[in-house]
Amino acid sequence: MNDHPIHVGSMLFTMVDPNPGHEVAYNRWYERDHFYAGCMIGPWLFAGGRWVAPRALKDLRFPEDSPVAVPVDAGSYLAIYWILDGHYEEHFDWALAQVQDLYKNDRGFHERTHRHTALYEHPWAHYRDADPVPIELALDHHYKGLGVVVLERSEGTSSEDLHHYLDSEALPALMEGSDIASCVNWTPIDRSNASGGSPMDLGSPTGGDERVLQLFFLDEKPEGSWDKFRSYASSVEQSGKAKVLFAAPFYRTVVGTDTYTDQLW
Repeated sequence: MNDHPIHVGSMLFTMVDPNPGHEVAYNRWYERDHFYAGCMIGPWLFAGGRWVAPRALKDLRFPEDSPVAVPVDAGSYLAIYWILDGHYEEHFDWALAQVQDLYKNDRGFHERTHRHTALYEHPWAHYRDADPVPIELALDHHYKGLGVVVLERSEGTSSEDLHHYLDSEALPALMEGSDIASCVNWTPIDRSNASGGSPMDLGSPTGGDERVLQLFFLDEKPEGSWDKFRSYASSVEQSGKAKVLFAAPFYRTVVGTDTYTDQLW
């Protein structure tokens, strides 16, 4: 079977800070309840993963002034979920009702702040290897690191032009011979087009179709690759095709433990 029928079509990306003093309680609530009750048990959502940025990784973020994380070091925990292609509406109709019901039944967590929680669609992937781990399996592969880059397409550059430049020039130059196994590129879904409502503020705006959110899955922890990401960002901006709005490294969380909760600030 070369053309597998399981394809990711949309994503939930949620970057959050626990309020200081509530780090352990937040981590345990999210990991032991909300990760499952708010997302994984829902229809058509088939994979999820959590990532964390301790202080040392937050210090590597750039640029200093970002519209995605305000301020740029906001957002300690990141959760990512894949939804099966063609089933976006069915899943999020369930998800909106579910989160409202959880909060009504005192299964929310009020001592947290959403920094950037948004929905994304239209993924396309670039791989380092000829026989790669497909993106559908990326959240279950237990990569050690994650790089998040948000681009804003320049005026006068089409989506097709930017896609071609990234796929044929910028991403191969970044990834060949590196620890960076894959990159999946996403377009945001405008929150105003979503039905229903959330019981909390969701943080910074999504942006429009000029935005591209890139998730880079790393075989090793991100510090060793971060100079490559700086060079990549410089090349993208020098091309005139896009501007880098946000670049941030993360570790995979150590599930079932409170590792990193004492290193966030």
